[in-house]
Formats: sequence, C-alpha cells, structure tokens
Amino acid sequence: MSNLSEKKAKFYALLIGIDGYTPNQMYKNLKGCVRDINLVGDYFLKTLNIPSEQIVKLISPNPEISDLSVTSDLLPTYENIVGKFHAITKLAQPGEQVCIYYSGHGGRAKTIYPELKGTDQPDEGIVPMDIGDQEGRYLRDVELATLLKRMTDKGLVVTVILDSCHSGGATRGDDIAIRSPGEIDIASRSAESVVGTREQLIHNWRMLTETTPTGTTTGRWFPQHRDYVLLAACRPSESAYEYAVSGKERHGALTYWLIDTLTSAPSSLTYKTLHDRVSAKIQSKFPSQMPMLSGESDRFVFGVERGSLQYAVNVLEVVEENSEPKQVRLDAGMVNGLSAGARFAIYPYGVTDFTQKKEQLAIVEIATVGASDAWANVVEVLLSDKKIDQGSQAVMLSVPVNLVRGVRLFKKAVGEKDNQLPQAIKDQEEDALKAVEVALADNGWLKLADTQEKEDYLVAVNRQGEYEICVGTPLENLTPALKIEDAEAPKKVVQRLVHLAKYQAIQALSNQFSDLTSKLEVELLTQSNWRPGMVKEPKPFPDPTHLVVKSDETTFLRIKNISSQVLNIAVLDIEPTWGVSRLKLENELKIYYPFNSNQEILLPLNFKVPNTEKYNQAKETLKVFATLKQNDFRWLELPPLDKEIEPRDGLSRDDNPLGKLLTALGAEIPELTRAAVPIFDPSQEWTTKEIQITVTR
Repeated sequence: MSNLSEKKAKFYALLIGIDGYTPNQMYKNLKGCVRDINLVGDYFLKTLNIPSEQIVKLISPNPEISDLSVTSDLLPTYENIVGKFHAITKLAQPGEQVCIYYSGHGGRAKTIYPELKGTDQPDEGIVPMDIGDQEGRYLRDVELATLLKRMTDKGLVVTVILDSCHSGGATRGDDIAIRSPGEIDIASRSAESVVGTREQLIHNWRMLTETTPTGTTTGRWFPQHRDYVLLAACRPSESAYEYAVSGKERHGALTYWLIDTLTSAPSSLTYKTLHDRVSAKIQSKFPSQMPMLSGESDRFVFGVERGSLQYAVNVLEVVEENSEPKQVRLDAGMVNGLSAGARFAIYPYGVTDFTQKKEQLAIVEIATVGASDAWANVVEVLLSDKKIDQGSQAVMLSVPVNLVRGVRLFKKAVGEKDNQLPQAIKDQEEDALKAVEVALADNGWLKLADTQEKEDYLVAVNRQGEYEICVGTPLENLTPALKIEDAEAPKKVVQRLVHLAKYQAIQALSNQFSDLTSKLEVELLTQSNWRPGMVKEPKPFPDPTHLVVKSDETTFLRIKNISSQVLNIAVLDIEPTWGVSRLKLENELKIYYPFNSNQEILLPLNFKVPNTEKYNQAKETLKVFATLKQNDFRWLELPPLDKEIEPRDGLSRDDNPLGKLLTALGAEIPELTRAAVPIFDPSQEWTTKEIQITVTR
C-alpha cells in the first residue's frame, strides 16, 4: 500500500494519520488518528475497490499504546508529506481524482511570511510528526496553497478532508481529546521550504487570496478552483474532537461519522448530503464542533460527476416515545424566516429527488422557533418501517396560516378609462379570473381573500387583455406579459404571485432590536475612477441617507464585525428584477462567511440598471445578515421574475419550495415573566442591516 504505481490510475489517496509526535511542549500525543486512517483506507480498499498501490499511508502511532513499527519513508514527517504530494501530482492525469485525508493536530504559528500577513495574523496548517525536532517545521497554509494549486492546475479532481482544528483547549479526560493546543506557536522556526521557492509561494498565495477579506483563514490556503471539495472537522473558532465511540475505540468525530454515513447510506451521495448527516451526528455529541464544507458541494462523494444541490432542512435531532417519532429538531430558525405552523415533509438522508412523495417518511409541523433551529411535532407517520434519522431532509410543504397571502380577483367596469375594459375584453374577463381561482386551489402560499379581510394582492385584467397584479396600483416591470387567451397563463399568474410573496417577505426580514445590531458596521462607500489593482481609499457618499449611483460606477461595501465573537455573514442582493441572489465576498461563493472579531472587508461592487427599456432607474437593496450559528441563505434565492426557474442538475428548484423560502418572521420576542427567571431570547443570535440604492443610467 505504500508504493505508487506507474500504471494509469483513476483515483489516488494520500492518507496521513499522526498519533505520535516527537517530544515538544505544544502538541500532545493523540489516540485516534492512525485508527481513523486505517478506517478510511479499508473503505477505499474494500468498498471503493481502489488498488492498494494507489493508496499512500503515512502514519505515526502513539508509542504509549502501540508497538507498531513504521519504516522511515512512511513516517509523516514534513519532508515525506511534501514528497508524497509531489509524487501523486506527477502520476495522476487530468480528470483523475486525488483525495488528501489528514487526521492529527492542526496548528497555528507566528508567521514566517510577514509580507503577506503582517505581524498579527498567524500561519496555519498541519503539524508533521517531527515538529519537536530541532529543525521541525509546520506544513503551512502558504505551502499547502501551492501544493494543491499544482494539482488543480493540472486538472486533477481534488478532495481534501481535515479531521483537525486550529483552536481549542486542553485534553479532556481519557476518552475525549481536542486536536489542537489552542495556542499560537511563537518559537523561531526555519523559513526554508521544500515545496517551492519563497517567490513562488508568495506569488501563488497572493493570487489565490487576492479578494479574500483580511483575517479570513478558513479554507484560505486551499485553491479557489472549480474541481475541489474541502471538508473540515470544524470552523476556525471551534474544536475538533476525538472520542471513544460507544465506549470502544477512539476516533475523530468527523472520520467516524463520515465512514458510518458512507457505509450505511444509499449510493450517489453528494458532499452536501454527506455533510448534512455528519454535522447532525457530531452536533448531537459536541455542539461546539460544526463541520465545514466548501467547494463543489454538489459533486458526488469520491466521484467526478455532479448531483443535485439539496435546498432542504437538515434534521438535527429526533425524539421518540415507544419507538415512535414524536418531535424533530430542524436546522433552520428565525433568521431563515421560519415560523410556527409551517409544515414539512421528512425524507430519508440520501434522497435528492423531492418530487417522489412515496419516499416521504412523515409530516411535521413547526411548534417552536429559535434563532437558528426549530422544533417540529410529528403530525403523521407515512412510512412506519423506516426511521427518521439525524441527517434526514425536511422539505417545506406549506407556510403557517397567518403567513398565507390573500388574493382578490377584481372585476372592472366597461368603459374607455385606463381602469375600465373594452366590451370585447370584458366578455372574457369572468372566465379568465375563474381560471386563476382554479389555479389557486390547494396552493400552500396563497388563498382567496374573503369579503371581510384585506387582500395582499389584486388580480385583474387590463385593457390589452393581459393579467395584472396590483398592490394598490399595478406592479410595473412584471415581464413577460401574460395574455388571458394563453391556457398556461393562469398557472403562471399563481407562480408569479408566490414569487412576489417570497420576494416581499425577505424584504421584511428584520431584527433591529438584537444586541448584535450594534456590533455590525455596514456602509456603502465611493472612490472615483477606481480600477482593480489600485489602492482602496473609498470615502462616504455626500448623502449616505440617499444613495444614488450611476450604472457601472464602482462602489465599496464595507462590513466590519466589532463584536468579540465570530459572526457568520451573508449578503443578499434584492434586485429590481424581482430576483434575490447572494453576493460573493471571496473568490468562492459560500453559504456564509465567518468574520472574526474586528475583521473588515471592502468589497468593490458595480450596480447596473436592468438591460431593458422599461427601466430608466432601478431600486436595489443589499441586506446583510449576521448570525452566531450557521445558516443556509441559499433558501432565500430567487431568479428574476421574467426568467424561468431552470432545473439544476436534474432537480428543478421549483420542486423545492424551501429552496426559495421567503417567509416573514412569525415569533414574538419573549418577555421576562419574573425578574429572577431569565428567558432565552433566540432573536439575539442574529441581525440584519440593509442599504438601499437608486441606480441611474
């Protein structure tokens, strides 16, 4: 299993497990890393049938618990690790797969690249077994960036899995340990590298991190490239645990549940599906450890093809009574617009086609909503022979009654005024509106308003024989026009109403009374004639309360975390085309971006007036979300109203209403009932700030 073959290969694996470290004051020996690597290696050999000569294992056993002898060329020293990277990069051919799996300590050290990081940002990376030697070195992030860039530049399909961390505390007992000392190593160490010249390393780092916000280190050393996946045991501010599973052998939490999922799940899991279940399992044991996924989350695990991204809620916890499911905890809450009363269908983990109703395990209804999670009661079990498990997927079926939008069908008089109809159109009006009424039936988001309540939308027919939607007055820029003689038009009117309801609901998402609101700075700045490569020195607009920018004018979005905690940041662009999209704050579009305390970003932005003569100017809103926990803001995305929702890798987003969940907040902030009894207020865990811009030609 140790020697690389020259034969043509489809899959290479470099597995690195370090329990035993040469004596040092920073890194204690571990007990589960070599066992992790053996578990992964067995899976590759016996399940994936990868030839042993295509798997390289570098291991260092803990001498306190193992007498296993390893030859010097297979020890995970700094030079051996780099050498195996070079060998695999040379042998693997474009389009072939490479998996790098590391289990051991993660480390942070005083930077040896001050020209890149200044004096206050440390180097991060993995800790080779010989770190305690006189010439012991880290394999630093700047070096790893170049090693992995060489792979992706060659066209290799790369997966990196890190069961380690860069923060944490001391060892906690005999059965649980944290894979990091939680300190920054300030010892003087060699700046020499066998990866490449200093100039090469610095050049590659600058190229890969050019648009990365200062202080953002998560995944930063990994090349921003199409063909990669990074699965890490935890976020930068968290701890990666190893523990004795069920009181037996010790493993890294990530590795154990990863292999458990792969060996028990249906085939063709995507990395997101894998991540969802692994995260749920780990969080139930270690709430402070949240595995992190970036890159091609829709790629099949250890494959090159892409599957369907799941826009669904992860089931985090299941409560049973007499072996029957009674409640589930879902990975979504207030910040996602979730409210009590919403109903979800539960699917087994691994299912990606949510149109298959026969796969539904149960129907649940949201009972209580927290900032980032929610408890739901099981109202109906559909498949009693299959269990709801952590990692099962919940897909929204309907919103609560108080969030359903009321629609009134409005009939006009005959006449020549703008709000009246020619007789020929009037003769068709009743049938046209009746068709919309039929299309509204059984829609989870809409209902016909009765005579005693105020409607949210009016649907009428205009003088051109087209459907119009009114909120006080007819909404402008709803294109294309829907002609009443088109048999598909009534269904499209309803689809458009649902789209508008979600769009306007996200506009209303707000939590200004959260304590976090004062901890987040957000503003739009301007700098005349700025171009990429120039120094960023933006200034405030003359009137920050009335922002007017010209189409293609460069502005800068400034976001700063002035709290003492890590904030997860996402920015949504609420567009004049009735679409909602996420802004890319780094080279890679992520679900959210962790901002450390005092971290700041200056993001260059150009706004454009939509390319149609209907617009002379446009209103645009940037809504910045900050949360303490992780949240999936992909749910809130909507395409422009004048574009069809395209199928995504075989799975239409139209079939996933939760993928476009835009409901208003439905939970009141709880009040203190007695002075001595504080009540947890989940609304304190998230906030939003927004910037409204007028864009002119």
